[in-house]
Amino acid sequence: MKILRKLCILTICILLTLMCTACGSSKTSQTGQSNELNIFGFDEDIPKKVIEDFEKETGIKVNFSTFSSNEEMYAKISAGKHSYDLINMGTYYVEIFIKEGLAEKINKNKITNYKNIDEQFLGVVSNDPDDLYSVPYYWGEEVIAINTDLVKKDVKSYEDLFDPEFENSLVVLDDSRTMIGAMLQTLGYSANTQNKEEMDKAKQLLKKLKPNIKIFDSSNAKILLVSNEVKGGIVYGGEANLAIRENPSIKKIYPKEFLGLFQGNWVIPKGAANNVNAHKFIDFILRPEVGKEIVMTSPYNTPNTEVLEILPEDIRKEIDIPKEEIERGTYGVDIGEATPYFDQVWAEFKSQ
Repeated sequence: MKILRKLCILTICILLTLMCTACGSSKTSQTGQSNELNIFGFDEDIPKKVIEDFEKETGIKVNFSTFSSNEEMYAKISAGKHSYDLINMGTYYVEIFIKEGLAEKINKNKITNYKNIDEQFLGVVSNDPDDLYSVPYYWGEEVIAINTDLVKKDVKSYEDLFDPEFENSLVVLDDSRTMIGAMLQTLGYSANTQNKEEMDKAKQLLKKLKPNIKIFDSSNAKILLVSNEVKGGIVYGGEANLAIRENPSIKKIYPKEFLGLFQGNWVIPKGAANNVNAHKFIDFILRPEVGKEIVMTSPYNTPNTEVLEILPEDIRKEIDIPKEEIERGTYGVDIGEATPYFDQVWAEFKSQ
């Protein structure tokens, strides 16, 4: 009887072990990855339909978390307490991630649609000329948006936004590099300066704009513009495009002093648990039909040549940036040890 009892207990243990193994396999792919993908990006970076289509096709569950600025993203990642597998970030933060060893190399052999990227958007990251660590996602510009129903002034520059007509009626990007860069360029300096004296002068100029700023917001400018909560602002081109779709009285203006350009890039953080899934997602969104869905929903410019071929003419015109504007545009670059001072200037300005 004792032997029979021991055999029964042993059989039960084996069955329980097999059941647990089976349960675990439902959450883990054959590659040893979980059937999940944790993405970190700006709000509305990825249309809901695109995520749903990817999940349906692959069986991989996407968890999409958002941040409001590159600085916020970096603070969280550099703290080391995260589980993200894929991050969208500005070009100069790709430089920082590479320099600090926070990025994994991209395996282009796993991205069959990489060939769809226009060569002019490759090699943009100064310390990654061969694009070993990042994949371009979208690009665009920082503009002035004005509701012409509420503003009669002919706005052409950042300097025009200092007018008392705009008191407590502007939305501006919650982005130190954009806003301080705009003031630096207005003063005749480089937006990528590392000179503290020049940044201090930009801070003083920003103070003159402060009475006209109603809200700092990088994600919801379109809502504020369309609802007439603000008369105008300094916003991303894609946000301006969305606002114009709902209210044609809103006008997009390329400021005469300075046109900030940006490029969003996918980076796989060092040690990402679901590296294989991250590559699958990058390859998925580089498909022409998927890229089209992204641009139709979030009208930023695309580096995907195949997407441009199948976009409707009105959407191509909507996202187009005139060649002469692009030629005078400036991309942000890593400013090294000056970065904390930029952040300090911005934090002090916002708290005043």
